[in-house]
Amino acid sequence: MKIEQIKKELSGTPRKWLITGAAGFIGSNLLETLLDLNQEVVGLDNFSTGHHHNLEQVKERLLPEQWQRFQLIEDDIRDLKACRRACAGVNYVLHEAALGSVPRSIEDPLLTNANNITGFLNMLVAARDAGVNNFVYAASSSTYGDHPGLPKVEDKIGRPLSPYAVTKYVDELYADVFARTYNMACIGLRYFNVFGRRQDPNGAYAAVIPKWFAGMVKGGELFINGTGETSRDFCYIDNTVQANILAACTDNKEAMNQVYNVAYGRRTTLNELFEMIKVRVAAHHPEVSDIKPEYRDFRAGDVLHSLADISKISKLLGYEPEYSVESGMDQAAKWYIENL
Repeated sequence: MKIEQIKKELSGTPRKWLITGAAGFIGSNLLETLLDLNQEVVGLDNFSTGHHHNLEQVKERLLPEQWQRFQLIEDDIRDLKACRRACAGVNYVLHEAALGSVPRSIEDPLLTNANNITGFLNMLVAARDAGVNNFVYAASSSTYGDHPGLPKVEDKIGRPLSPYAVTKYVDELYADVFARTYNMACIGLRYFNVFGRRQDPNGAYAAVIPKWFAGMVKGGELFINGTGETSRDFCYIDNTVQANILAACTDNKEAMNQVYNVAYGRRTTLNELFEMIKVRVAAHHPEVSDIKPEYRDFRAGDVLHSLADISKISKLLGYEPEYSVESGMDQAAKWYIENL
């Protein structure tokens, strides 16, 4: 596999990386992988959605000398000076910091705009001025908006359905302009529904998979918005980490200044997902075997169905998702049962 070749090359040639949002779900998994490959990593995080305990878990899984290669800057991407300090001497930027959640953006569009657009532009400027090799950023499948086509293909999008979707589309436009105007190497990764270890089950805007694990293991609300036949393309975290490393390290000029879907390439309904999680939790907590979800009204800003075409990222970056939804869920279940 191409990713194994790149990892082998990286482990023998330490480089300097910046991960924004390093204490978050995706950021901490990127951090763990890169430090395990003996890379030097700077993390920038204001801990508005990230957690110190994520970093502690990464530390526990690494050798002391690997952890010593990590420098944490506790600051905010809305501060250009902080972005410049974080980018100094960096080869690759993995920009994960953002305020996610469609409902949160509907409730507070100004805060979402400040983080996802102003913060993103600050990072582009800082990375440009620092002369980084490649700027890889977290885009979003929400950019497809109301386009009805399935599977989702990168060059066919509709109208955004939420302020969050608007911000992620604007990020793509800014990255494209910086690539053409300043000759920056930028690659956007349109994440579909990423899940896995360290995805936070707490808070009003938690994603459905960690919320259901927590609800079944610890007790609590278990509800589905709509009929449950809404479907998503769920993608295990290790597939997402692979996509980021491939994007940062690519030497394929045709692959530069592009946006890619990052997903598994298969639809799963929420009803199917609920049963998938229940079976895995019931193996340890038999009392949940007969539990049923509560069905509620469909949520504003959501789409009914989502499915990614991953042929472009496979062709240009060599992406091959290692984990299916089921095998990824096995890994996620193990983590949640051990940690909740």
